[in-house]
Amino acid sequence: MKQQVIVSGIGGQGVLFLTRVIAQVAVNRGMAVLTSETHGMAQRGGTVLSTIKVGDFAGPLIRAGQADLGLLLWEENLAVHQPLLKEDGKLYLNTATEGAEERINASGIARSLGNAVLANLVLLGLAVRQQVLFCTAEECETAIRQLAPQKFVEQNLEAFHKGLKK
Repeated sequence: MKQQVIVSGIGGQGVLFLTRVIAQVAVNRGMAVLTSETHGMAQRGGTVLSTIKVGDFAGPLIRAGQADLGLLLWEENLAVHQPLLKEDGKLYLNTATEGAEERINASGIARSLGNAVLANLVLLGLAVRQQVLFCTAEECETAIRQLAPQKFVEQNLEAFHKGLKK
């Protein structure tokens, strides 16, 4: 099994945590995994791009037209990062607007839970429900429990479950 995933957003949206969760699932399964991060001016709201390669790959970067899946937390990154997807790649977008891609208002759902940063896990839940990732909901829950600070575990799991049910 091989899968190439891009996770895109802006600083403070939880791109890196989402990347760590997906990578942790692969590690827990005993699968090879490579990740890479590009931060730009993330602390000032700039773009953050993470790549995750699960399976037998030589390097962590994903070239144009090679990603199987894109998880975009910031709609404005669509034009920049969509070319990384394969022709038949799946794209999941955090937005309140209508469009061709699989879309969910993950930020709105996260705000209703009291923490806008949880949009990352809402989006993950949707992707897992749609079975476009190599992993199961249970495996993601385990990884979230392993990685989230104890005081945020339940809130993180609640956000993930909201995405699973949308």
